[in-house]
Amino acid sequence: MADRSRIIPLVVATALFMETMDTTIIATALPAIASDLGTDPIALKLAVTSYLVGFAILVPVSGWIADRLGARTTFRAALAVFLMASIGCAYSNGLVDFVLWRFLQGLGGALMTPVGRLVIIRGVPKDQLIKSLATLTIPSLTGPVIGPPLGGLIVTTLDWRWIFFVNIPIGLLGILLASLYFEDERHAVKPLDAKGLLLCAVALPGLIMGAASLGRHVAPPLVAGGALVVGAMAAALYVRHARRTEHPLLDLKLLSIRAFDAGVTGGAVFRIGVGASAFLVPLMLQIGFGVDALTSGLITFASAAGALIMKFFAPRILARLGFRTVLVGNGLLASIFMGFVALTGPSTPHAAISGLLLLAGLLRSLQFTSLHAISYADIEAKDQSAATSLASVGQQMSLSFGVAVGAAALEISQRLAGHATPQASDFSFAIVVVSAISSLCILKMLKLPHDAGRELSGRTA
Repeated sequence: MADRSRIIPLVVATALFMETMDTTIIATALPAIASDLGTDPIALKLAVTSYLVGFAILVPVSGWIADRLGARTTFRAALAVFLMASIGCAYSNGLVDFVLWRFLQGLGGALMTPVGRLVIIRGVPKDQLIKSLATLTIPSLTGPVIGPPLGGLIVTTLDWRWIFFVNIPIGLLGILLASLYFEDERHAVKPLDAKGLLLCAVALPGLIMGAASLGRHVAPPLVAGGALVVGAMAAALYVRHARRTEHPLLDLKLLSIRAFDAGVTGGAVFRIGVGASAFLVPLMLQIGFGVDALTSGLITFASAAGALIMKFFAPRILARLGFRTVLVGNGLLASIFMGFVALTGPSTPHAAISGLLLLAGLLRSLQFTSLHAISYADIEAKDQSAATSLASVGQQMSLSFGVAVGAAALEISQRLAGHATPQASDFSFAIVVVSAISSLCILKMLKLPHDAGRELSGRTA
């Protein structure tokens, strides 16, 4: 069991790393891809949105599918779909082909992440769960950091199509290891909530597409606003439906569990700042400070180093201090250090910026590890698949809205200052705004009992 406790989270982390890095690499390579496909880079940003839409459609039903088909079968199928779509992207010859394959990639990604987390929760003993979930913080933090410089390197030295070919060996290795080490237990399947699935298939893509369009200028404001309105109306109808249904697709009653609510709802507030800062900081370095893309990637890589270092200390910190103390104190510190980045400028030494990002990465990684673990501290076995689906929806929504909020704050500052293009001060304003929003996560953490998650942390009274 000890070997499986180490290998299972590593396999899931590898798949998650492939997914997050792939998304950020594409953002860097869009101009080169657009030029080769003979389309406008702005139009090609539909490829980013189409992935999010595909992800949003399938992620609510991921837990139900895993229970019906088995987690191992579902995870391997998700990897296979993601790889097939990656090859399709590499051989695309036009905008329509590329957007459709990216949509299919999103469908595969929607099953990889929540089902992989479900495998960990079911296959790893509780006393090893924090260590296992700490592994998942690494890809979520390193993928967005490594992606931009790697994408620039591939586009510059090779061909943009290699961005998708590099997924093949990683995905095949993941399928092999999942076949060897994952269990394929099937659990009692609740009736599929078809009406809930339909409402979620309208609500989540509408909200995510609208937020992504506003933040990235993919569509005119009227179109983006319309998507948000339709998504919000469908979401309101789903909430009403879920309260009246015995087995809703996304069981909102799980939010009545205090630990799960803190991890999902409080975590969503914290991730708004994380998603925004991952979007703002590289742009601040390149546009506001005037550094090149490679230098920007090397500076921000310090955040990934911090995440990796914290992986080895998070379990001991939680065992000593407990979840409530860490989530409150560290959540506030992580938000403050996120805001400290706003104090840097073009004349700030790169080593100083890297040091600040290293500390921010340490704190952020500890917060992610704590949030992932506390979410499932009081979840019963019969509700684990439903909990992972709901948690995955919350994470994806908060990160998408984080980018939109960051972009909106940047645009507000730019307009108020009368700047034709964003300046360093505009990025500083936006970073302060999103950091303040992230700090509000402690309002949920303060409601946790002092002994929350004691079985997971191993902390004695």
